[in-house]
Amino acid sequence: MFSVSSGGGLLIEVIGLSKSFLGVRALHDVSFSLRGGELHCIIGENGAGKSTFIKVISGALTPDGGEIKIDGKRFSVLTPHLAQRLGIAAIYQENILVPQLSVAENIYMGREYRTRFGFFSYRDTFRHAKDVLDSFHLPFHPAQRVADLAPADKQLLKIVKAIESNPRVLIMDEPTATIDVEGIDRVLELVKSIKAKGIGIIYISHHLEEILEIADRITVLKDGQIAGRHDRASEEVTMDLLAQEMIGRPLDKFYTRQHAGIGKVVLSVSGLRLAESAEPVSFDLHEGEILGIAGMAGSGRSEIVRALYGADPRKSGKIVFRGREVPPGSPGESIRSGIGLLTEDRKTSGLCMNRSVRENISILGLDRFSKVFMRLRKEVQLVAASVSSLDIKTPSLNQEVRFLSGGNQQKVVMAKWLFREVDVLIFDEPTVGIDVNTKTEIYRLMAAYVSRGKSIIMVSSEMPELISMSDRVLVIRRGAVSAILEGPDITERNILNSSMGGRQ
Repeated sequence: MFSVSSGGGLLIEVIGLSKSFLGVRALHDVSFSLRGGELHCIIGENGAGKSTFIKVISGALTPDGGEIKIDGKRFSVLTPHLAQRLGIAAIYQENILVPQLSVAENIYMGREYRTRFGFFSYRDTFRHAKDVLDSFHLPFHPAQRVADLAPADKQLLKIVKAIESNPRVLIMDEPTATIDVEGIDRVLELVKSIKAKGIGIIYISHHLEEILEIADRITVLKDGQIAGRHDRASEEVTMDLLAQEMIGRPLDKFYTRQHAGIGKVVLSVSGLRLAESAEPVSFDLHEGEILGIAGMAGSGRSEIVRALYGADPRKSGKIVFRGREVPPGSPGESIRSGIGLLTEDRKTSGLCMNRSVRENISILGLDRFSKVFMRLRKEVQLVAASVSSLDIKTPSLNQEVRFLSGGNQQKVVMAKWLFREVDVLIFDEPTVGIDVNTKTEIYRLMAAYVSRGKSIIMVSSEMPELISMSDRVLVIRRGAVSAILEGPDITERNILNSSMGGRQ
């Protein structure tokens, strides 16, 4: 059962930390401290060194220089086992849950309660799980399968699993990156309650509004170095200031796209049903249009676009692209027709993480330089042009994609589809887990794409993104179209009301 382990003293002090990868400097002379009951946020662009820093603190990476003090004791290197023994727990973006097991079994995996004969004790495991869930007023039951939980509940469970190891320091890497507004509020409430129990929290997020709501102190990283330090108790901190420190120049709060008007219908969806009992979904997509799709988590947004692409089955309905019907359940046919899908989870279903930048970009367009034999020189030339035009930051075309920052990984996914020369791109959460500067770059690329007469369908949970980028917004509620908004009607209030069943 979770217990309080710390309370106000200096837990961690980092002095002059440095780390390089293959000659590329990831961290240089970074110093940092954390007290019990403090929430210290680390922010920066993708590639600024945030993930490298927390992996050094948790023992996952070995630093090249500097030292770490835990409770005043010096360490030049930590291992995962030593960090855990010292009370440091980390929650990374990657999934650490087993979907087929129950909530209780996931919480105590590796720390199972056992009978005096050494057998797994369901009774004790479920009882302790219920106690900790009740203590934080969490809505799910210990016996529920993790696979049946909503995304926000899975994130809450990851946090509970971490604190049940009785940490004194909790490291959280983008805990709200993939959940909706309501889910974010629940996660932040849990974080605040953990902080109130005396645990020191190192918190990474790209959501500056979120940072300003919860942070006690803020450290800004840029190019692996400290670009700013702020104590909320003694100074006023604004989003503009943080953004300027992150990217080295002032930044408007939102990107503003110039809407040039839309052309003829290129894709028509009529009577689309994903289940027998579902309401039919119908809409059109035009040349030069960005069609935003909004809705609460679980509303059916992603399922609709996956069915449109052919990745998910559909019970009925017709999809016509440039006068030709697209058969159901056939991503290959969609690709051949000129439709591409950038999934929300780029690491799992958008990229081959252990393959090179070159291979990831060219994989869908091999026919451009391969009739009978591969023309490698031609492939390299075309891929290099894509990397240059999208400003993908990589030391080499042969660099494995897993070593790139999240923003550059997203650009590689986009380059893959542009390399294929598709006419319609479906984006499912195009800027999730991406910093403010790279978001602007992605938005400019999207705007340039539709300016050539191409079309985009964009599923997004971010209101500023929907409002600034969309020509029209399709609002989905319970698998059906709740509203179609355009022009001055695309407002946060109208989107939320339509998403929740209210009136505009």
